[in-house]
Amino acid sequence: MNPSVEMKPEKGQPLPLTSWFPVMIMGLMSLISYLDRSTLAILSPTILREVHLNAQQYGWIVSAFSFAYMFGNPLWGYLIDRFGPRTVVACAVLIWTTASTAHAYVGTFLGFAIARAVLGLGEGATFPGGLRTADDTLPQKARNRGIAIAYSGGSLGALVTPLIVTPIALKFGWQSAFLFTGIVGALWLVLWRFMGPPGQRRERAPKKLPLPALTDTRLWGFMMLYAFGALPLAFPLYAAPLYLSKAMGLSQALIGKLIWLPPLGWELGYFFAGWACDRTARQERIASWLQPFAVGFTLLALPLGATAMIPELLWGVMALLTLTMFAAGGMVVVALRYGSNAFPGRSGVVAGIGAASWSALVAFVMPLIGRYFDHGEYANAFRLVAVFPIIGLAGWRLLSFTRSALRAERNAEERPVVVLG
Repeated sequence: MNPSVEMKPEKGQPLPLTSWFPVMIMGLMSLISYLDRSTLAILSPTILREVHLNAQQYGWIVSAFSFAYMFGNPLWGYLIDRFGPRTVVACAVLIWTTASTAHAYVGTFLGFAIARAVLGLGEGATFPGGLRTADDTLPQKARNRGIAIAYSGGSLGALVTPLIVTPIALKFGWQSAFLFTGIVGALWLVLWRFMGPPGQRRERAPKKLPLPALTDTRLWGFMMLYAFGALPLAFPLYAAPLYLSKAMGLSQALIGKLIWLPPLGWELGYFFAGWACDRTARQERIASWLQPFAVGFTLLALPLGATAMIPELLWGVMALLTLTMFAAGGMVVVALRYGSNAFPGRSGVVAGIGAASWSALVAFVMPLIGRYFDHGEYANAFRLVAVFPIIGLAGWRLLSFTRSALRAERNAEERPVVVLG
């Protein structure tokens, strides 16, 4: 094939549906990853009671996943950038499917921690593969929506998991839910084997792309915005079922009927941010262009701090959790758009670094959340989580608007994007 400059669709001409297939396939993979990782959280009230674990131990189990996920994301991102998705993604899904199934055969703190760590290591390939595919297969004006589609499987997976695994667990036992996740992962591997990798237009770049420099303030600003701005995602995912059980006295069956609502907000946050960013996209001064979106999503996350003030108002609690995930989902899209523009051609690594920084923060915060829950200090937990996006916005603003960062951004804008047609 001959290299050619990226062709943009004519104004007003929508992309053909087939152009979206690659990111839709990666969206299915991210859905399965969140089916696997959400099952433990959804069933945590029942599992903790049956295996005699407390909330702080559960927090450390989540941390085991988060630490492994932190290391796995940049590793898989580098491998995907270097070798492409076909073999790399298959290996990752095989690892995490095996680990997810293993949850059915453990019953101790150590067993869950090990299974969770291996699950986190494998799932580190999810979002690097999604961002790389969006950047490779879509024109600039459609990439924010592509990111939303590739990543939306995660929120959709978190949404459908309680509706699927709760009836299975109530009828056949919680172990059966993990066996079900293993079957789903195996079916996806069969589909991947016969489908092959999505067709990609790869940016012309050296075989060994340099990693983002640690001295580049844009890298640290990106990590601050992603990790701290999206930290509130972790609370509805990992802690909300315990809160609804311990503080509000809801049964496992009722939790399963309600806990899909916050991930719906997450899904909507992805697509709203992707649509809004594409509608207003500008090439110049991307940090300045994205700043209003970052500020808006930060403000939307603040009401979470008041959740514990309405413990008797169930629908009020669910509405605040849903709003929080909407804001955090939008912040993920904003952060990824900034990071992939700052480091073109390295979107797999960028996605890995972003998810790793988020996971590292979650690993440190969740045991503290568990400790607050064990002592009934729910208000402190909600307030702690609500303040993180403010820290992320401030850190990003400080690190990404320096003279050196803006100069590097201008230099990146001047480089032409060349792809293989």
